[in-house]
Parts: sequence; C-alpha cells; structure tokens
Amino acid sequence: MSDPGEDGAAIGPYTNMSAAGGWTGAVRRRAVAALPPDKLLPDTQPAYMASWIYVFGVLTVASLIVVLVTGGVLALKGPAWWHVSGTGRYVNSLHLWGVELFMFFMVIHLWGKFFMAAWRGRRAATWITGAVCFFTSIGTAFTGYLVQQNFDSQWIAGQAKDGLNSVGIGAFFNVLDFGQMLMWHIVLLPFVLGLLTVWHILLVRLRGIVPPIDATTGPADATTREAAR
Repeated sequence: MSDPGEDGAAIGPYTNMSAAGGWTGAVRRRAVAALPPDKLLPDTQPAYMASWIYVFGVLTVASLIVVLVTGGVLALKGPAWWHVSGTGRYVNSLHLWGVELFMFFMVIHLWGKFFMAAWRGRRAATWITGAVCFFTSIGTAFTGYLVQQNFDSQWIAGQAKDGLNSVGIGAFFNVLDFGQMLMWHIVLLPFVLGLLTVWHILLVRLRGIVPPIDATTGPADATTREAAR
C-alpha cells in the first residue's frame, strides 16, 4: 500500500489515475463533453422540425417500444397462451399491429431521410445505423412469422427452406427448427436492434437533426453545425 504524501494523496504508480478518476472518470468526461444534458435531452428544436416528415422517427421509436413490451409478455406466457387465451390473442394482435406500424413508420422515415440526403454534415454513421436497423427489422419480422405455430408459419418456413438452402445458409439458419427461430426472434435480433436503435438516437443527438436541403446555408443550420463539432 502506498504511503500518503504531505497533502494526504497516495504516492505510487496509481497517483495520476486516482487524481484523474481512472478510466471511468475519463469515459464520463468524454461522454459529458460529447453529449451534455442540454444536448442529450434538449427542450427546444429548430423551427424546420415543424414539418411532418420529422415526426416519423419518433413514431418509429414509439411503435418499437410497443413491439418490445408486447413481445416480452408473449415470450413470458408462451405459444399456448396466445393461441388459446382471449387475452393472449389480444396481446398477440397488439404485437402484430405494432410491428405493422413500426415497419410502416420506419419505411417513411427511411425514404424521407434519403430524399433529404440525411448523411450531410458528418451524419454518415447516423444514416448507416438507421439503414442497418431496417434490414435487422426485416429479419426480426421474418422469424416472427416463423414462430406463430400455425399453418401460415408452416407454409412460410416450407417456402423459405429451399431458398435459404440454395444460398448455403440453411445449415446454421434452419427455418424449420422452431426453437432456433424463437431464440433468434426473442433474444438475438431484438438485442441487436435495440443496440442499433440506441446508437442511432445518440448519433442524432450528437450530430443534430438534419436540416432541409434548402436550409443548409441559412440560420437554421447554425444549430446543426454547432452540434456537429
């Protein structure tokens, strides 16, 4: 154990680390510098966000929350519950329509940002994470169809089996294996989608909301340029 110095601070190889707060202090300082509270949770937004096209990102996140909550309930109760119980069928319907709205809102959000060239202003990573979220959602929805345990899921699995086998991935992604598809649907893919969504939202806060193309040289872009620094 190191001896204390005249000022009471420990003398030894860890003196500088203790003074700086260690690696946790360094991570905290970098996080606060990049995303201070007023930037992470702003209470004002640029005037151009009054356009409806900016609403669909929030609607996508809101519907994703509904999907995750209802899916969690279905996972806890099991397949028999959502086929036999009236409450289970109701929650299953909420889950289904949550997915439908999620995909609908996300496609509009994706195309809206594509035509706005949302990768402008050092926002390429924001655009990429959003696009990867879209493709991950397709896989999640596909495995969801496969675990319904009805004639629809059997038909979808039978039709998909030959296509996946033809490209060589059927050996480790077996659509006829209910247990494997269930784990992909309720564990792996939602975990990846959740991480990508959080990353995407943090990048939006870090780089700012992309302004309309015709506003990039006006005062409305000043906030965005400041946020991108």
